[in-house]
Amino acid sequence: MTRALIIGGGVAGTITAIALHEAGHQPVVFEAYDRDSEGVGAFLTLAVNGLDALLPLGLKDVVRSVGFDSPRMSIGLGNGTRLAEFPLGGALPDGTVSQTVLRSDLYVALRDEAARRGIRVEYGKRLIDARQSNTHVSADFADGSHAEGDLLIGADGLRSRVRTIIDPHAPSPRYVQLLNTGGFAEGLDLPDEPGVLNMVFGKRVFFCHVVSPDGRVWWFANPARRTEPTEAELSALTGEDFRQELLDLVAPDRTPAAEIIRATRRIYPAWPTYDFPTVPVWHRGRMVIIGDAAHATSPAAGQGASMAIEDAVTLGKCLRDVPDVPHALAAYEGLRRERVEAVVAAGKRNGDDKVIGPVGRVVRDFFIKRAFSKPFKEDPNAFMWNHRIDWDEKVAI
Repeated sequence: MTRALIIGGGVAGTITAIALHEAGHQPVVFEAYDRDSEGVGAFLTLAVNGLDALLPLGLKDVVRSVGFDSPRMSIGLGNGTRLAEFPLGGALPDGTVSQTVLRSDLYVALRDEAARRGIRVEYGKRLIDARQSNTHVSADFADGSHAEGDLLIGADGLRSRVRTIIDPHAPSPRYVQLLNTGGFAEGLDLPDEPGVLNMVFGKRVFFCHVVSPDGRVWWFANPARRTEPTEAELSALTGEDFRQELLDLVAPDRTPAAEIIRATRRIYPAWPTYDFPTVPVWHRGRMVIIGDAAHATSPAAGQGASMAIEDAVTLGKCLRDVPDVPHALAAYEGLRRERVEAVVAAGKRNGDDKVIGPVGRVVRDFFIKRAFSKPFKEDPNAFMWNHRIDWDEKVAI
């Protein structure tokens, strides 16, 4: 039985722990914060490829219990033109479709399931350093404590400490020139079908909303910022001044965006978007990175959580089937790198259509309308949705 030290107790770390536990190993999760993430974060849509990867771990229904069906996506322009509506990745054989879920609800459901299975989580454990030998790893935490195991997994996100321990020359994240914000509007009576994601390339800002089954309207917006904002600039993007800025951005559009923003009690403070075109080194010896630590992708791909899930399941398979830890980590990278870098590139392309000036917008809208004027011969995103991982198939050594 391999003892795995997992750095990071978010979605990626928790699912990795469950996958390793299912594969017969002993995972221990170390979370930097002295509390969990309950009630923290916005929402996400978990695509069918991520849901399918959860099936052999017994987690698909756990996720569905806290989310709602999002079977389709609608694309439109700020002038009110509805361009197309199409399935959001199709459906699994049992009819399961993509799920929209609060990030904190997803985390709590997974955390509780991990606890039910006897997986240990330690809070207030911020990693400061780690070392390895031919046979084991050791981790040092900011509170003066230490831990030892057979391997160390960095599921510690965009600013991963494990990534820089593995490779001191690792690249920094790339700023994608977009901000994120959103919220939840109440008391509206929109004519939209619940669960359908309504996405609009507005004249000044990209805006998306979805009506939840309880009638609330979940939404996000992507204000463009050409230069990476400082912490001081981000701290100013809050409160009623920020609400008014968003209202000004959506004012030219013939959509319900302004109504939705006004009906939102609390708008999330803005945060910037980053990705990693490539991270050259994913593993060294008995240390490895997964999820955003290895391949953060723009939310425009709609695949961040699903990529982390696929990583976790693939890593679990490799450590189950390849007895030597360094070779298992190499096999994991070999199975994942090409796919995740293609997803990151797709997310960057999708996001680029949101960062555009007035003249460019006219050109963009022309080409978007032309693209949707006739059915696609092949969905350009099909490679993301259609990917499946066979848990029972042995990893080749």
